[in-house]
This record gives sequence, structure tokens and C-alpha cells, in this order.
Amino acid sequence: MNRARLAGVYTITDAALTPAERLEQQVEAVLRGGCRIVQYRDKSPDATRRLHEARALRALCEAFGALLLINDDVELAATSGAHGVHLGQQDRPLAAARERLGPTAVIGITCHASLELGRAAEAGGADYVAFGALFPSPTKPAASRASLDLIREARQTLSVPICAIGGIDADNAAEVIAAGADMLAVISGVFARPDPETATSALHRRFESR
Repeated sequence: MNRARLAGVYTITDAALTPAERLEQQVEAVLRGGCRIVQYRDKSPDATRRLHEARALRALCEAFGALLLINDDVELAATSGAHGVHLGQQDRPLAAARERLGPTAVIGITCHASLELGRAAEAGGADYVAFGALFPSPTKPAASRASLDLIREARQTLSVPICAIGGIDADNAAEVIAAGADMLAVISGVFARPDPETATSALHRRFESR
């Protein structure tokens, strides 16, 4: 089942850090470094380019045995053959996404710093929940802050996999994993580094040494 694969380094593409001309190269680098889940995040209106890129990333992820999720866009997830979608609180309702994508699709839900949102997502059939930002994030400096205590409480309360996001890097990853996170979602922690493969590998090793 896809849910059993929801663990490890989870990278999120970024229009500034992974522009179109370097997107596949950058994603291949993090996959070589041990990334297990890639979220394609692109808010541009160019639907043709986005479909082309999503299909290319799906092929890359499958070559490495990883999952490709699409940020927010359920229709793009369906047409590109991605493994699922990640939804924010203001996006398409979980039930509608499940109806469109089917029972085997991975659907993750942003829960910010709210355990109640996590409980609601689990009850609604989400495959994983995401909490953050755990630390100051250069990508989203105004994001609400979540605590390691929230991750610990979620681990004790929820049965679905837990994703932590926000300012995570190799220096603080171990404490987030120890608190109970199954996945570490990173953007600048790998894509803003001179060598994304090495940065991903450093994160990947934190899971192996727990």
C-alpha cells in the first residue's frame, strides 16, 4: 500500500529554487540522495507546462521507487498519473479529492499547528497529516509555528503517518524524528544548498540512525 511508503525525506519543489530549466535535474539529485516522496508545487497558470513537468517527475520518481504528490491540484494529479495530492485547509475537500483520485491515491492534509485538524483529517480518510512550521522557514517566514510537543502528542493520538515541515535540516532533523515524525518535508533545506543530493543524503541518514 502507498501508505506504508510514507516515511523518510519528503522534498517540495519551488518555482524559485527549482525553475523549469533545472527541475528534473534537481529532483533527480534529491532522489539519488534518498528522497522517498516528492511534492510538485507550481502555482503558475501554464497548465500545459505543469502537466509535462508532472509527468516527467512521475517517471523519475517511479524509477527511484519514490512517490510523486501534487500540491493542491487534484485534476493535475489525476491527469499526470501522480501517486496522490497534498491539500491545504482551503483547497478542494478531502472527500471530493478521494472520489476523483480513487481509494489507492495518497492524500495528505496540512494541519498547521492544530491537533484537532489532524484528528479531523484522519477521520476523513487522509493518508497522512502535516504539521508545521517547526522552525523558522525561509520559504514561508510568516507560517504559523508548531512545536515538537505537538508532534509528540500527535504521535500518541493519531494512527496515520505524520509529516513535519518548516526550517528542517540535518542539524535539527534528529529531534524531529525522535518526537515522532515519519516524514521530514524540506524545500530550502535541500534545494537551496549547493549540492541537493548531499543535503538529502544527510537527512536520509538521520532516519537510518534513529
